[in-house]
Amino acid sequence: MTNVAVYNVDGKEISQMELNDAVFNRPINEGLMHQAVVLYLASLRHGTHAVKSRGMVSGGGKKPWRQKGTGHARVGSSRNPVWRGGGVAFGPTPRSHSIAMPRKQRRIALASALSDKFQNGNLIVLDDIDFAAPKTKDMIAVLAKFEADNAMIVFAGNKENVVKSARNIVGIMPVSSEGVNTYHVLNHKKVIITKDAVARLEEVLANA
Repeated sequence: MTNVAVYNVDGKEISQMELNDAVFNRPINEGLMHQAVVLYLASLRHGTHAVKSRGMVSGGGKKPWRQKGTGHARVGSSRNPVWRGGGVAFGPTPRSHSIAMPRKQRRIALASALSDKFQNGNLIVLDDIDFAAPKTKDMIAVLAKFEADNAMIVFAGNKENVVKSARNIVGIMPVSSEGVNTYHVLNHKKVIITKDAVARLEEVLANA
């Protein structure tokens, strides 16, 4: 177990808590982190790209000219991919770009990403964060206390006011602990996480 400072939203240290080394201070597995990032980016691709083959383009029902004696190369259809307006040979077709990755490997990758943030001093633990009403300026004030202009804010449960207060700030991503993934952890300079969110992540990732 590793001790870490716990702050309030005013930026003051109010206590200490123990982090599970299996989640926040484990050896970094760069290979699995890379694989998890590729997995996430592949899942964003719609795979709806398509072109018309020679069987889909219009025209071409008649042989353009007779086989011999014209001086032209022989051709059977104006839908030939060689011709302007013809079909496309071996073009892209709709397909899924998703790839598979075992759940245990995905969890190890996420734990590695969180460990990387902790080991480099970019993991900030808050006692809690919430607002009475959604106000962007209140969120900006909290972020200024921790010099976080590019950060992922992780909380437990549903905090609608936190989400609404942060979603319009460039470089800031509010997310519930259930929605944390390796790509977003690595894509932000800092991770600001509440104590409850730490507990939930440790519960899921401790045995990875």
